[in-house]
Parts: sequence; structure tokens; C-alpha cells
Amino acid sequence: MKVVILQPSYIPWRGYFDQIRKADLFIFYDDVQYDKHGWRNRNQIKTSQGKQWLTIPVHSRGVQVEKIPINQICIVQESAWNADHLKTLEYAYRKAPYFKKYLPLLEQFYDRHDELLADFTIDFTIALARELGIQHTRFERSSALYAEGQKTDRLISILKKAGATHYFSGPSARDYIEPEKFAEAGITLEYMEYSYPEYPQLYPPYDPFVSILDLLFMTGPDAIKYFDKETS
Repeated sequence: MKVVILQPSYIPWRGYFDQIRKADLFIFYDDVQYDKHGWRNRNQIKTSQGKQWLTIPVHSRGVQVEKIPINQICIVQESAWNADHLKTLEYAYRKAPYFKKYLPLLEQFYDRHDELLADFTIDFTIALARELGIQHTRFERSSALYAEGQKTDRLISILKKAGATHYFSGPSARDYIEPEKFAEAGITLEYMEYSYPEYPQLYPPYDPFVSILDLLFMTGPDAIKYFDKETS
């Protein structure tokens, strides 16, 4: 059983979906502390004026959001952020070959009014994974698994409950992960290598780190082919 555990993010980049593709079970790490300046509620797209942030406003004024679990972070309902994001995407990508193909999906999600950030970002991520053709991966939330411990011990607890035999980790985790504990648990640890081919983009120079929406709008049904190194 190949498993990935990652925090839910807003319209993540290609590498995030590559991890989803490699997993039999993808677990959204939704009950760990929210990181205010991370990727939980924002991401970047390409525009004619350069990269632009799309940020979902969350309730943070007077609140130490870093002490709140991701799955308890609330979206600011008074803001018209969803309509603004849809307009921004349409303005930036209306000339993209496959923008109209995915417009109904965008409209479906940006018409939602979720109270909780994780409910929106998790559902959107799953829908995008299916659009990419990733059908085999199952999804779960860590909050449903009642893990114990801290840091690596907590990961191991989740993996054991999930019946994992193989764990994919992002390369940055090398700085803090304890590989010996995976060995003790009988779980193979493998680090991701992010090396992907270029694809056509509307606005040069090429940037591989923007939201997956850029790849979908530009390459459509062929998007998943650009996850493989040998793709030209």
C-alpha cells in the first residue's frame, strides 16, 4: 500500500498531484497546525503582468491561526473572493486552448460557499485529480484516523492505521524526518524527485511552479503526460 500524507492546499502545483498519482491512498493532513504564510489558502498563476497570487481570505484578525488545526480554519464569508478568483482566472487564461473545457468545473467550485477552508480545498483537489485522469487513488483525512504522537511518530501512527508499506515524502522533509523509525515500522521511505518536462505557457518565461490550473488550461487531456520525465 503506497501512501502519501500532505496538508490540503489551494489549487496546488504539479508536484502535489504527482504525489497523488503515485499513491494508492492519499491522506490530507488536515488536523495539524495551520501555517499562515504557506499554501493552505493561496497559490500563484501566470498572467500577462507576471505571477499573481490567488488567496482565499480566512479569519485571522485577533486570532493566532498558527495554533488552530487546518480543518478548523474558516473562510471569510463576507468577501467575494470566489467571484474575484474566477474573474482573474478567466482574464488570465481566456486565450488558453482548454480554458473553456474546464470553465464549468471552475464555476461549480467558485459558486460554493464553504464555511471551512479544508472542505473547499480538499474537494477541489480531488476533482482536479480526477480531471487529470488519476482515478485509482483513494482519499482520506488524517483527522478520521485519530493518530498519536508528534512529528515522525505521528506520521508512523497514521501510516500504520492506513496499512501502509511504502511512504512517499517531499524532498524538503529530509531535514527533519527520522528514517530509522520508518525502517523499524517496516515501511519503505521514498523521497520524491521533482523533474518535469516543460509545456507551452501563455506568458514567458517558463515557470514550472505555478498552480496545476496552468497546465490543465494549456494542455487539457494531455496534462498527465507532462508528469513523466521522458515527455518531450
